[in-house]
Amino acid sequence: MTSCSHSTLTLLPQQKNRLRCRHCHLTIKKEDLAQDFCPECYEMQGEKRNDFEEVECPDATETRYRCETCGAIIKGE
Repeated sequence: MTSCSHSTLTLLPQQKNRLRCRHCHLTIKKEDLAQDFCPECYEMQGEKRNDFEEVECPDATETRYRCETCGAIIKGE
């Protein structure tokens, strides 16, 4: 247990759903996907695979804060 009072909090952005490659299982944000294919499959095997499934973040609607003093993640109510 920490003795921090968590007096300086920063609101963290809400997590969004991600895409997971059906071949190598890389999980990536849609906006981080530069091309229309999996960068991991392309780098490792030289194949441009674009077979993704959407993965839901379990706490996508939950408000979260980070304490600037100790780095703890605090869930809002």
